[in-house]
Amino acid sequence: MLKQIGVRMTGLALAAILLATGPASADTKVLADEIRTQYEPLRVLRVAEGLEHPWGVALLPEGYLVTERPGRLNLVIDGEIRRISGTPEVHAFRQGGLLDVVLHPEHASNGWVYLTYSSGDEDGTATALGRGRLEGTQLVDFEQIFVQDRRSEPGRHYGSRIAWLSDGTLLMTIGDRGSEPSRAQDLGDHAGKVIRLNDDGTVPEDNPFVGRDGALPEIWSYGHRNIQGIVVAEGDVVWVTEHGPRGGDELNRIEPGQNYGWPVVSKARDYRTEEQYGEARSRPGYVDPVYEFLPTLAPSGLALVTRDQFPRWRGNLLAGGLAAERIRRVVLEDDVVVHEEELLLGRVGRIRDVREGADGSIYVLTDEDDGGLYRVESAR
Repeated sequence: MLKQIGVRMTGLALAAILLATGPASADTKVLADEIRTQYEPLRVLRVAEGLEHPWGVALLPEGYLVTERPGRLNLVIDGEIRRISGTPEVHAFRQGGLLDVVLHPEHASNGWVYLTYSSGDEDGTATALGRGRLEGTQLVDFEQIFVQDRRSEPGRHYGSRIAWLSDGTLLMTIGDRGSEPSRAQDLGDHAGKVIRLNDDGTVPEDNPFVGRDGALPEIWSYGHRNIQGIVVAEGDVVWVTEHGPRGGDELNRIEPGQNYGWPVVSKARDYRTEEQYGEARSRPGYVDPVYEFLPTLAPSGLALVTRDQFPRWRGNLLAGGLAAERIRRVVLEDDVVVHEEELLLGRVGRIRDVREGADGSIYVLTDEDDGGLYRVESAR
């Protein structure tokens, strides 16, 4: 049974979250009163609408923080959207802009909010990480604490998901940036990597490539195309979902220092020729995916069910899908996928982010011109 590493909070803060994620408010619209699934009847409620390409959501005691890719950070309370000032400048073009948002594990006491974004200009952009303290509707003391080493042509494969390990360090994903996939195999380049940082952006001394000639010390794993879903389970087991080209969308378990193959090894096909992408589907020395999503999911957002609102789902992964417009519920036994179920098929649109709330409700963010934040709860 998988258990997610949770954010530590005071009892008062946790009680506030439970209240905030309770019954629907007057500003919450019921979209579907009962959707039947294999085990659990679902109710879907719209928490907020009118969001322009929202990308990440973080749960607060008083509401929700939601990023919009054009560069806005919002506080959503009872359906009302309030703009947060003090956010970084971003270069918003195609897939770039203001991306993920997470709270520091000690947010209740230190107020830190972390953002990923595309920094730079029309000549080149890089995936960056910054943090600021949330005070009301202001982000104060904002500082950029990491930026990848090399800018690239704007618009593609930023990665940008963040997750915390139990020791207070963070993992951040960076895509291969699209135009030069081979960068994912270069340990002297941040592109196509998962990196690990201390909460202030410095490098942990026990990272796997610290002290290795020609390797960047931030790197945790490499050989990735574009990871946009990440969750950390008990024992610091790290699960990610990763975009492939045509086919080849992957579920991977991330281990430090390992090579996940892209673009040398892939189960995908070339967009133009339909031929096998890369040199092989599998090869010694490269980590094979735990699972390949077929048909294409275009995965973004990943949650782990740890609470009792959906008791038959405990330990399951919930993988959001953009092109597929659904969630895949993934059942694992000893790191082998033994069952899948499709949820919310075409109900809300392109799913960009998936999170579990403190009461076990599932929060879903849709990537549309008029995107929304939705709460999925048990209809029992």
